[in-house]
Amino acid sequence: MLSKTLLDGYWRFRRENHAADKGRYEQLAKLGQAPAALVIACCDSRVDVSAIFDAGPGDLFIVRNVANLVPPFEPDGKFHGTSAAVEYAAEVLNVPNIIVLGHSHCGGIAAYREKLKGAPDSTNFIGTWLTQLDGLEVKDTDAKTFGQETAFELAGVRQSIANLRMFDAIRKREEEGILALHGLHFDIGSGMVLALDAETDTFSPLPETVEV
Repeated sequence: MLSKTLLDGYWRFRRENHAADKGRYEQLAKLGQAPAALVIACCDSRVDVSAIFDAGPGDLFIVRNVANLVPPFEPDGKFHGTSAAVEYAAEVLNVPNIIVLGHSHCGGIAAYREKLKGAPDSTNFIGTWLTQLDGLEVKDTDAKTFGQETAFELAGVRQSIANLRMFDAIRKREEEGILALHGLHFDIGSGMVLALDAETDTFSPLPETVEV
């Protein structure tokens, strides 16, 4: 049986959220989804993707994994959940945006840093998953500006953006101008989001408005 906290939360959702937006839910059920973006985020419970973007049902296609990693393109016939989500978002849903959303105090990135120090992996699954970060290029300028912990998290976002471009469907759509890739980093304490500038390869706070 669900805990009282979860059960109470479900019934509040039914009474308040779902009831108030019933027409939208019925529309989504009948017509399907057309999200504005695929967001690749961390499993961390402190990172509420929909809340960060003030998004409603149907707005975002979200895949979460440890340390918000995009694996390299590997058509080896094995199980690739994140790659499957990337493929589905690009080729079936035709999302116009893909966002890699890193965050502060990331446990996955911290575990990788401990591994670099010689500490043993916490589990076989996590250790194997984090080998995707081997060879990670951490910028000295990021370390000086944001600190070493954040610099590693930003480097992870950059690497995932690079891995996205290994997918033919992603690279082609980006070259055609129908898909944009975004690297973001969310600070849990302050709520600040840093964005990666593709031209300068630097992170800076998101602007309040976007020029049209």
